[in-house]
Amino acid sequence: MSSVRVNWQLKAILPVAFVLLAGLLLFTLATVSLRDPERHAVLMVAGAGAVAICIASIGALAYFIHRPMVELQEKIALVSEGNLHVSVTFDRRNDEIGDLGRNFNHMVEQLRESRDEIESLHRTQMSRAEHLATLGELAAGLAHEIRNPLAGIAGVIEIIGRDLPSTSPARAVVKDVRQEIAQINRILTDLLETARPHPPRICRSNLNTTVEHAVMLARQQVLSKPIKIEFQKSADLPEVEHDSDQIHQVLLNLLLNAVQATEGEATIRVEIGSRDNCAIVLVSDTGRGIAAQHLAHIFRPFYTTKGNGTGLGLSLARRIVEEHHGRIDVTSTVGKGSTFEVVLPFEMPRSPVADS
Repeated sequence: MSSVRVNWQLKAILPVAFVLLAGLLLFTLATVSLRDPERHAVLMVAGAGAVAICIASIGALAYFIHRPMVELQEKIALVSEGNLHVSVTFDRRNDEIGDLGRNFNHMVEQLRESRDEIESLHRTQMSRAEHLATLGELAAGLAHEIRNPLAGIAGVIEIIGRDLPSTSPARAVVKDVRQEIAQINRILTDLLETARPHPPRICRSNLNTTVEHAVMLARQQVLSKPIKIEFQKSADLPEVEHDSDQIHQVLLNLLLNAVQATEGEATIRVEIGSRDNCAIVLVSDTGRGIAAQHLAHIFRPFYTTKGNGTGLGLSLARRIVEEHHGRIDVTSTVGKGSTFEVVLPFEMPRSPVADS
């Protein structure tokens, strides 16, 4: 680094030295007509002045340029060692060196913020991985402990329902119990799929068809409600590489959530489009919306804002979409509704082929 510093100083000093030498030459030519003693005295004074100016110039260059460059090199060395809490002290100067100092301090600040954000994301991902690992252990034992007695209860209910007279009011109770048993089975299935997911079976197919099937099933759920589900296809959408069963599950979950979030007359709109080599599926509702303090947590397992929810549906939906190398985003306004955006690449990234 010393050679770079010397070169910088020489480039700064040489123009000054050249001007001084040119001035001395012109001054010498102007004193040719003087007598020798007078000329000798004048040249001595001029030479002494030139030397003084050179010394002052070198001192000024050392103070205004050399010192900031040395400080900058020292701070760069600290940054390269991982210390992002450094800054230069010459950033208040109102010249090019000050601009350099301000740019350096701004760059270090951005690096520090980026590192903090990456560390935060890493901690979040690690926490999520630990959460899912614990969930997997819990799910395996829970499914075994609940499903066996639940099957026995279901069998007893079937026998009771078969033996009850057709006019018995208890038949309505038996029907309710069957529905509750089916609900418990669905919860266990979601729990197992979240904890022990199988990889998607990818094939190139029409995403319009996949989404349309989910819309049809959701419409069956709102036949007795004043809720309208609108669906807009994308006629020119290329085929998308995806697991149609899993993406169907994602869209149906979003639609059923939208149904539960609406009261009275409402409209749920599903739109398909494309952007940046990705397919986009928007699910919008005009329901009660999600409060800002809940938005950051709605994709966490077991986190729910519904009294009868399990908190597993959105967590499973995000995992499925991420396994498709996509993402799922949400925007919401309390009292106006929510919009979920599912982004899927047209083509899945190819794994590098090992060299044979």
